[in-house]
Amino acid sequence: MKGNSKSPWAWIPSLYLAEGLPYVAVMTISVIMYKRLGISNTNIALYTSWLYLPWVIKPFWSPFVDLLKTKRWWIVTMQLLIGAGLAGIAFTIPLPFFFQATLAFFWLLAFSSATHDIAADGFYMLGLDTNQQAMYVGIRSTFYQVATIMGQGVLIILAGFLESSSGSEPVRIQVEASPQYTASTLYIPQAPALSSSGKDLYFVVDQETLRIGTQKVNQDSVQAFIQGIRELNQQNGFIEAEQTAAHAIVQHTEESGWSKYVSQPLGNWIQTNFGEKRETIVSDQAGNVAAVAIQLSAKLEEGKERVLNTTMNRGDRSISLIHGERLVFNETNWDKLAYMVFQIDPKLTATSEAEFKGLSGNIPFAWSITFFVLAGLFFCFSFYHRFSLPRPDSDKPHPNLTAASIFKEFSATFVSFFKKPQAAVAIFFMLTYRFSEAQLVKLINPFLLDSKEVGGLGLTTGQVGLVYGTVGILGLTVGGILGGIVVAKGGLKKWLWPMALSMLLTSATFLYLAYTQTGNMFIINLCVVLEQFGYGFGFTAYMLYLMYYSDGEQKTAHYAICTGFMALGMMIPSMFAGWLQELLGYYTFFVWIMICSVIPAIAVALLKIDPQYGKATGR
Repeated sequence: MKGNSKSPWAWIPSLYLAEGLPYVAVMTISVIMYKRLGISNTNIALYTSWLYLPWVIKPFWSPFVDLLKTKRWWIVTMQLLIGAGLAGIAFTIPLPFFFQATLAFFWLLAFSSATHDIAADGFYMLGLDTNQQAMYVGIRSTFYQVATIMGQGVLIILAGFLESSSGSEPVRIQVEASPQYTASTLYIPQAPALSSSGKDLYFVVDQETLRIGTQKVNQDSVQAFIQGIRELNQQNGFIEAEQTAAHAIVQHTEESGWSKYVSQPLGNWIQTNFGEKRETIVSDQAGNVAAVAIQLSAKLEEGKERVLNTTMNRGDRSISLIHGERLVFNETNWDKLAYMVFQIDPKLTATSEAEFKGLSGNIPFAWSITFFVLAGLFFCFSFYHRFSLPRPDSDKPHPNLTAASIFKEFSATFVSFFKKPQAAVAIFFMLTYRFSEAQLVKLINPFLLDSKEVGGLGLTTGQVGLVYGTVGILGLTVGGILGGIVVAKGGLKKWLWPMALSMLLTSATFLYLAYTQTGNMFIINLCVVLEQFGYGFGFTAYMLYLMYYSDGEQKTAHYAICTGFMALGMMIPSMFAGWLQELLGYYTFFVWIMICSVIPAIAVALLKIDPQYGKATGR
């Protein structure tokens, strides 16, 4: 391929780092930042959910990326625009109207990132031959995952470090859980108030080591205790009063026609004929809770405030902070007691511990610097890719474009997509290849967490974090990389069935776990690794087929349309998965997942693929 002498290693890792980071910034980092800055959960959920829209509708402007300029130009330009959007967020965070201003820049960032995705995926197909596409598909997926880890890990750590480097000395609370400790900790601490010393400002905690028994306590008593703590913190101005009236959800007592005539009768029939017959034990017991009191050592200046944000620093995630994550101290409440409430996972029975760290630094400054760093990284990406990206001959704009010709080409792009050979079979494959996996993935964590009485495994939150968040990710990554290597050697057609069966049949591991309900962590980890490896290995075939079907003059726009069908194929099955599982129970639901595997298998059987696609040619 002419103009393509540069090694793919020189640009694929950095290109997919640049593709993943803005998505993580919009969908994950924004949520954490707004939470630290005191925005309510209602507003966070409402406004940040809309930021996903550009990725949903990106197929509608993908033809313009294909028609105007080169993919290389779009990549470099969008990275500059992403950097500008990130810098805009950094500049507006300290402003009084930061929420509205940063949301506007996040919208700019989202549209720029979605456009960058279109160009980057298109350039990947232009800059590599089919064998290289197969070889590096696992590498590109891996570096996209690295971007996710960087966004959710490194950048958050940076913001936390900047927070801790300013303000008062960080507060550290060690929480120890053991069956040997007393069962009853439902009391409100009453530490003596401090008098103003006029010296350094710091936080005083009534007990730096909190000991909680792992015994269960009455659910109603826990709720009453937490409500009492919440009311005290609200009265003293440490937290904002809940605006329940403003955000109340009106419940309609009259059933809809769909519910009355379709969902309820169908659900009753499914549950009666196929649902598991389990004796459900309704427990009125909850995990034990305990409170910690905290106050300032000296009075704040008028108009000043000190915000204490507390999160887990290390330890077992089965111990959680359920109230008092963000406490606001000012000149009127500095000498009053604020409270945090910690709770033990009711399934935790062994001795465990966790450390929580409270930071009171300049939060707007910390997040501004974090976004400035990210903006600088994208300016560097843009500069680097200006020289490192190859210049394939096929990456060229359409000549002699006019308004009429653009509209004509725009329409022709969508028409040509549906006129490709095997279009109906290809769309059926795109919509159904993940039909069983889309249902399974929504219920894996609930299955691991739910008690054995209702068919789950009864793992603690910390155990699930280890099983699915670390060991599972390892299996997924290895499967993806290995998939790219084997297809590059043998071609997509040769490996299509092994990959499809790998993804479909490894779902049986959860059928086994639901049948045995084993508590052996080695077996549980092994099953999750096998399933995630199978998914990573099998998903490689899916991504390569999208490239195969998109190949042609308008491959960038066609690939974007393919990803739209991919998203739809994940969205629709996952919507009814939870409803179906509640009717069937976990074991029968996993039997259903295995039955659903027949549909993707039919789709694979209908495909016709060039035996040479993705295969090395005389190398």
